[in-house]
Amino acid sequence: MKQIKAFVHRNRVGDLVHALDAAGYNRLSLFDVKGLLRALDAREQEYSVALGEKVIHEVQMELFCADDEVERAVALFLRHGRTGKPEAGWIYVSPVEESFRIE
Repeated sequence: MKQIKAFVHRNRVGDLVHALDAAGYNRLSLFDVKGLLRALDAREQEYSVALGEKVIHEVQMELFCADDEVERAVALFLRHGRTGKPEAGWIYVSPVEESFRIE
């Protein structure tokens, strides 16, 4: 099993969620985060006093899937997460040693 963690612009999340759902991926979590992706425009940025630089509101998406599904899932993130600008987001893939269903 793998964990796919993606950091994307907020305006791409709806399309990503719909595409992942349509492809049968249902182990998805979303987190609002502040990050350093390149802003699409000035309205997307704010200054963080704590960090001492400009940040944007991003969404961290976490998806868990079988090893043989990673390539297809990453392709969906790449296709539906793109903004047409450089550094529209990042995708990380990590192994999951074990998982347990809570019933």
